[in-house]
Amino acid sequence: MNLLRYTLVAEGPSDEVLKYPLHWLLAQGGVMRAIEATFPDLRQWPQPLRGLPDRIRAALVLSDPCDLLFVHRDSDGEPRENRCAEIQRAIEEVAADLRQRPYVCVVPVRMTEAWFLFDEALLRKAVDNPHGRVPLDLPSLSRVESLPDPKELLQQLISTATEKPPRRLKGFSSTAAFHRLASLITDFSPLRRLQAFQALEADVRHIIQAAGWNR
Repeated sequence: MNLLRYTLVAEGPSDEVLKYPLHWLLAQGGVMRAIEATFPDLRQWPQPLRGLPDRIRAALVLSDPCDLLFVHRDSDGEPRENRCAEIQRAIEEVAADLRQRPYVCVVPVRMTEAWFLFDEALLRKAVDNPHGRVPLDLPSLSRVESLPDPKELLQQLISTATEKPPRRLKGFSSTAAFHRLASLITDFSPLRRLQAFQALEADVRHIIQAAGWNR
C-alpha cells in the first residue's frame, strides 16, 4: 500500500492537535495514498535540545522513515514571514539530515488554539455536554487572529461548556477536551477565511503537486 508519512515538529505536546488540520489539508490537496502522522516525543531525546535545528534533527531520527516534514511555530505577534524565515534558517542548518525531504511551515497567528475556535456544537460534544444551553460566545473567525490569548480563551470556553460548578471541575482535563475537540472536527474549511491558513494550504498544495502525491 502506498503511504505518505509525515512528521510534525511542534512547539509543545499540546500542539499535536495540529495533525488534524494537516491531515485534512493533505486529503483536500488530492493525496492519493494513505496518510500517516508522526508526532515524536522530543522529551525522549537523551541530550538537551538547544533551539529549533536540534529539535528538527531529533524529530527526524525519532520518526524515520519520513516523507514530509511540518515545522510549527506560533506567530506570537510576529509576522508570519518572520517565523517562516526562522524555520528556513533552521532547515538550512539541518539540510544534510533532511536528505531532500520537503518541508512546510505551520504558523498559526498567535497560537495553535486560534484554529479550533469555530464550532460550538463540537466544543459542547467534546466536554460530554452536547445539549448544553449556556451561551459560549465564540469569537467570529474574523477576530480569532487578533485575540491576545486564544489558549486561555479556549480553556475558559471548555470550562463554561461543561456547565459544571467549580468544585466539580477539579478532576476535569481541559487538555483532554481540547484534543477530543480537535479529533471531532472533520471539516476545517471555515479556516480558509484566515490568511495564515490560506498560506498553509497553498504551501501544502504546492508540495503535493511537486512531489506527485496527487497522482
